[in-house]
Amino acid sequence: MIDRLSKKQAFILSFILAVVLAPAARAGVGDIISLLTTITSTIRNGIGVALSGIQTIQNTERQLQQQVLWPLTVINQTKASVSQVRAQFTSLAQQVHSLATNSATLANPKQLELLLRGERARNLGQVGGAFTNVYQSLPPASDASPSTRNVMDVDDAMATGSLKSAVISDQASEQLLGVADSVEQQTAASAPGSAPLLTTQALAANLQSQAFLQRMLAAQLRQEAAKLAHTNMLIKESSAATKDLNKSVQQILSQQ
Repeated sequence: MIDRLSKKQAFILSFILAVVLAPAARAGVGDIISLLTTITSTIRNGIGVALSGIQTIQNTERQLQQQVLWPLTVINQTKASVSQVRAQFTSLAQQVHSLATNSATLANPKQLELLLRGERARNLGQVGGAFTNVYQSLPPASDASPSTRNVMDVDDAMATGSLKSAVISDQASEQLLGVADSVEQQTAASAPGSAPLLTTQALAANLQSQAFLQRMLAAQLRQEAAKLAHTNMLIKESSAATKDLNKSVQQILSQQ
């Protein structure tokens, strides 16, 4: 703004000199000096005061930003604190994350556990076969009743679906950890005024985390519902078996 006013001031001065000094060229030297003194005084007392006021406002605004809105000392302290926390906990978190948790020893269970802990959604197509190798396939129709085979089938389906959801959730959690680490790095090197952007990024990641959490809770509820249905099926079969037993006892007693 000051540069624009300076250019305008120079233009006005040139214009005044061009208009005023042309007819005054024949005037005396004293008149010319008096005219120049008047012009200088006008610029100094009029435009100069306005420019000084603008400069004062800009200095006040700069002080407000540096001392109140974005104090440099506090910003540097925050950056140092973030860097210190990262240096203190990053290595520990990496050590915890690298701990081996696989415990299966046989071939088929090891393969299933590897798929479930691999955090790779692209391997979900192999989970079904590995699950069957461990927990066996459905018995043939000649070895179990239709109701029993139906319950076995739906139990396997619900268990497999929950395991796949867990794999997807693990992969999503790994990605969210990467986002969190990126936000920490940006915070340690952020410029004043960028806090709203970092906050928005962190809130978006938090919403994604909440969405995956809700998905896992839904999978758990489905699993609990299937477990409850299985228990009720056992009660129904027990009731039917008791009814058949009573009928058989009555038939035996009626024959005596």
